[in-house]
Amino acid sequence: MAARKIIGLGFLPEEARHGFLIYISKGQAMNDRVFIAEHREIDLAPLGSQMMNPPTLNEAALRVVIDRKRWLALAPAFWEEANRRLRANGLPHAKFQKNPSKPVPVHPSLGKELCVLCWAVEEAAPDDIPNALRNWEALAPEERWWLFTMTVATTGQAMQKGIGWRKALRAALADNPFVKGEGLSPKSRRELLAHTQLSLVL
Repeated sequence: MAARKIIGLGFLPEEARHGFLIYISKGQAMNDRVFIAEHREIDLAPLGSQMMNPPTLNEAALRVVIDRKRWLALAPAFWEEANRRLRANGLPHAKFQKNPSKPVPVHPSLGKELCVLCWAVEEAAPDDIPNALRNWEALAPEERWWLFTMTVATTGQAMQKGIGWRKALRAALADNPFVKGEGLSPKSRRELLAHTQLSLVL
């Protein structure tokens, strides 16, 4: 069987017409912005192989606009979690780059989870980001997908910050204290959801 073509972070261009693109500003300033857009029914491979301007702020496809300081505080941990899942599914991992020269295509399941994390911290104090990461990591992937679905249905455009589900995500993940050892473990949470293993579903 021929090897499956993978680009970016787990995106399979020959098998999917749905995914996310991360656009990272070329500057170095901490207030430079990172953009995440969700794309459907188009070929992401060309979009991830050429220099492109990010979507405009009012484009329906744009899900996240976040400053570089917050991005760098969360992205390495997200990349580590994503690569662990990719390896578990027999897919190659992708090295995290602070300033990639082109947009980064992302597998749709991972893109949804990244949006949930970014939405939780987009207006949170930087000191709250480690807490948000711990709470996000304690969620099963299926819970993150559900949170994305609920949020995107009403407040899923990038600039709909601080209202509805976006506000709730911040309260649940960034503002909610994380106490190690309390609550259900990730394994128990998955069992509660009747899933016995992680999978990347297209």
